[in-house]
Parts: sequence; structure tokens; C-alpha cells
Amino acid sequence: MPAVLVQETGEPGSWNTLTLGHVPMPEPKGGEVLVQVEAFSVNRADLLQRRGLYPPPPGAPSILGLDLAGYVVRRGSPDVPWSEGDRVFGIVAGGGYGRYAVVCADHLLPVPENLSFVEAAAAAEVFVVAYTTIFEEGRAEPGEVLLVHGGGSGVGTSAIQLAKARGLRVATTCGSDWKVEKCRALGADLVVPYKHKDFAGAVLSWTEGRGVDVIVDFIGAPYVEKHLKILASKGRLVLIGLMGGHQASCSLAPVLTKRIRIIGSVLRSRSDAEKAAILRQFRAQVLPLLEKGTVRPVVDRIFAVADVEAAHLYVRNSQHFGKVVVRWKE
Repeated sequence: MPAVLVQETGEPGSWNTLTLGHVPMPEPKGGEVLVQVEAFSVNRADLLQRRGLYPPPPGAPSILGLDLAGYVVRRGSPDVPWSEGDRVFGIVAGGGYGRYAVVCADHLLPVPENLSFVEAAAAAEVFVVAYTTIFEEGRAEPGEVLLVHGGGSGVGTSAIQLAKARGLRVATTCGSDWKVEKCRALGADLVVPYKHKDFAGAVLSWTEGRGVDVIVDFIGAPYVEKHLKILASKGRLVLIGLMGGHQASCSLAPVLTKRIRIIGSVLRSRSDAEKAAILRQFRAQVLPLLEKGTVRPVVDRIFAVADVEAAHLYVRNSQHFGKVVVRWKE
């Protein structure tokens, strides 16, 4: 089958090259289905993996890709609750950049009738991450205040919408001035262009000194001290990435005095059973919002699979707002 492959061209950490090649067709086992992939999205984890900095979990395909949307073409066992031709979207630990992918049946959802395959691929991973981070890990409740960094990212655009739909007040940051109004249009109450404005000071001013209840952060070390300062009593800091580094030096006193919880959350390396439980909750809590159009995937650009290298460069340069999706057919 065709698949996007990584061709190593330099030292570890170099960008290598993406090529369109052929690999053996995967075969579904019990509890799995074979999906013909119509579209997949580009995630920053893909950019790390192509550089050798984020290897797939043991047993996962080495092919890039954390999400997909397409048709069921074969079941691995009769008890699988899908039929040939079903339109599905979902998450994978790897393999989304292949024309076909084997997926745990419990990690798939039906594509809502109001969504295309492109839109479903744009929703799959980021809406699951946003939901899990804010509500399962962060335990956010209506009326609380959320700060999510990277409001223009896939997770950010999803988090803003999900939080507003659940009755939260939302603050976010973005790196480009042109993204400010777009974040507001999605429902963000406060948008801070962090490159020329201190987000911590802006958040404290906006909350009249109270601070925020939940923070979703993928930066890590450089923001820890500020986060401990702006979290309210019993606040939760949920780390979903460490793009800024993993070693931090700061006072831990606020963790004790404000009873702060610091939580790490990674979706990819969870067990199949954990992911299945998350998808069950997602199906009950979020899928109806997608079906009604209450929340929607934000698609910035669509690339043909032959232009996947350009899609990666587009994400690498942070030129996007929302998701970049790659489609197998025009």
C-alpha cells in the first residue's frame, strides 16, 4: 500500500525527508478493523517523530500519524461493531499517514453526517486531547476559568470551543496578532498576544487578582513559575507538552499554600483500554456537540498527499490557525 515514509538523511534531530513509498498492507486482528484512510491531520508530534525525537510506543507502527478518517474495509473479528463501508474517524498511536491503517475498533467513532472526512480528521486527535485534558484531567466545572496556551493551534481551537460549550470562561495566548480576533470569534473571553504582552499580568488583571482554575500548557519549564502565580486556590496545571524545556527551577510554596495540582497528560502512550474508555466518554459528551455544530473543527488548509512536505513546513512555521489536513485524493 502507499504510505508517507520518513527517509533519514542526517544526524539524529535533523528534519530528514518525507517520501511517498510502499509498505506491506497491515492485517487487522481480533478487535481491530482495517480502515481506508481518506484524510489525516498534521500534529506537532509528527514533526518530532520525523526527527527521531518522539518514537512510537512499543508495538505501534513506525509510520507517522496520530489520527485519521476514512472507510472501514475489513473487520479482524466478527464481534467488531463496525461494518464494511462505515465512515469512521479516530485516534491511532501511529500509521495515520498510510493509505490503510489498522485501528482498535474501540478507538473509532462514526463520522457525523455534517462533517466531511477532512473535517473529521481535523477533529479526531485534538478534540479528544482537549476534552481529556480539560475535563478528565483538569476536572473543569461550569463557571470556572480556563487558560489554554496556543489558542490558534488545533488543541487550542478545540479547547476554546469545548470550554465555552460547558460554561467556562476562557483565556488564551497566541503568537501572532492576526490570530487574536480569530480566537475571540471562537469564544475566547481574553486573548493575549504573548510576544509583546505578559500573559500572567493580563490574566491576573482580567480575573481581578483571583487567577484561573485550570491551565492547559504545552510549553513547560519557562512558564511554571508564572503558572503557579496565576493559579487560583485548588487550581490544576495540566501539562501536555514540553516545547520550551523540561527542567524548571522555582519555589514550590504555592503548590502547598494554594493546594495546586500538577498533572501530566499524554494520549499516545496510554493503553488501549484507557483510550477506549476515553473514547466512550468522548462519544457521549463531545460527539453530540460535533453533530449539532455546537463545536466544529477548524480547518486552515488542505494539502494533497504529494505535498505532505509542504504541509509539515506550514505547521513548523506556525502559519496555521486550527488544523492542517492531508487528503489522499483530490
